[in-house]
Amino acid sequence: MTEFEPPSMGDYAIRLEPPTVATYMALRQAAGMNPRGDAGAARALPNSLFAVQVVHGDETVGMGRVVGDGGCFYQVVDIAVHPEHQGRGLGKRIMHEIADYIRREAPENAFVSLLADGEAHRLYAQFGFRPTAPKAIGMAWYPHPA
Repeated sequence: MTEFEPPSMGDYAIRLEPPTVATYMALRQAAGMNPRGDAGAARALPNSLFAVQVVHGDETVGMGRVVGDGGCFYQVVDIAVHPEHQGRGLGKRIMHEIADYIRREAPENAFVSLLADGEAHRLYAQFGFRPTAPKAIGMAWYPHPA
């Protein structure tokens, strides 16, 4: 990942912990992300390797997490910024916090991945992420399709 000067936070603060289930679900919905079940979120959030929230007043307006085994594999997930707060560098700040965590904690030769929706690949490229195709193609399986 490349070195990156984090954007100024202004009226925003960083909180290094997972959001509550309700906050997680609401922010995913506001950001236009696919919904997740409450039971799944309740199980997943405390098992995050790393989590970051961007807080404005008492409201979480941005988030991101790292999941994985803490040794060989790390996956960046749940990068979201509420639409009313987009365009202020908050996504970059979330990624900066995640990149710092991975640089500190990931052993040599760890594999860090993510799935980039839409134009989000432009943000992730600033942190050194590159498409894996044609060498590898991302795939997904939904064991309980809706």
